[in-house]
Amino acid sequence: MGLFSFIKSAGKKLGIGADDEAPDAEAVKKELASHDLGTDKVDVAVVDDKVVLTGVVKDQSAFEKVVIAVGNTLGISKVEAGELKIADTPSAAPVAAKEPVFYTVKKGDNLWKIAEAHYGKGKGAKHTVIFEANKPMLTHPDKIYPGQVLRIPDLA
Repeated sequence: MGLFSFIKSAGKKLGIGADDEAPDAEAVKKELASHDLGTDKVDVAVVDDKVVLTGVVKDQSAFEKVVIAVGNTLGISKVEAGELKIADTPSAAPVAAKEPVFYTVKKGDNLWKIAEAHYGKGKGAKHTVIFEANKPMLTHPDKIYPGQVLRIPDLA
């Protein structure tokens, strides 16, 4: 775990470079901060078309959101997060994240279909769980696009 693949030609464009050109680390850090995920202890480096994340986030949800927030950026094909840790408790050292479940949107997908595919037939109404899990990167349930990567949370 720790290296996640994304579609380089899909996502939000940052900066003024060519479409297939990865943004610089400062632009990625600024975009990440705009989502207000508590990333003040996260460092960002860009190597070719890969973002390398290090540091500490507050929980598993923040870990997954950080990965998809930077991965769904035009020009980025990989996110390395093996050194991005989760703060456990104030008295304990940060711990590694568990393996997240991500889904890459395909043409014709909608959140209802994705929910049924992951949670089972008849559970399309759980699409709201997927939508909520991808906020603030998603602003409306109908605004997903092919190539976008979404986090699929457990139905705990």
